[in-house]
Amino acid sequence: MALDTTENLFSYGTLQSEAVQLATFGRRLEGKPDCLLGYRVTLIPISNHNLMATNGGTHHRNIEFTGIATDVVEGSVFAVTKKELEQTDAYERIADYKRVRVQLVSGDSAWVYLSASTQIPGAQHST
Repeated sequence: MALDTTENLFSYGTLQSEAVQLATFGRRLEGKPDCLLGYRVTLIPISNHNLMATNGGTHHRNIEFTGIATDVVEGSVFAVTKKELEQTDAYERIADYKRVRVQLVSGDSAWVYLSASTQIPGAQHST
């Protein structure tokens, strides 16, 4: 049986929660701290009323590209399988997020989710 390749996934929000990881992947993810430069955290209103009732909040955390080197988003990077990345796509679509590839402070590249309305110059989007 071929080994499933892994992808790096950067999380700055709910995917860092053990409860969300267990519900989404059926396991706890092992992560390491990392940062994303040139972005800042913003809040966007939750438009999905079912999701609002589930998580009890009125806003999602989002990141916004600024291009300013002093803007930093702290989070965790996780190694996930391609299947788990697809599960994450399903989880994040509920909140209308898209997946883009970014370069982290560590030098690693990783996928990150941000609002579907966010524009990032030259970003590689998932297919």
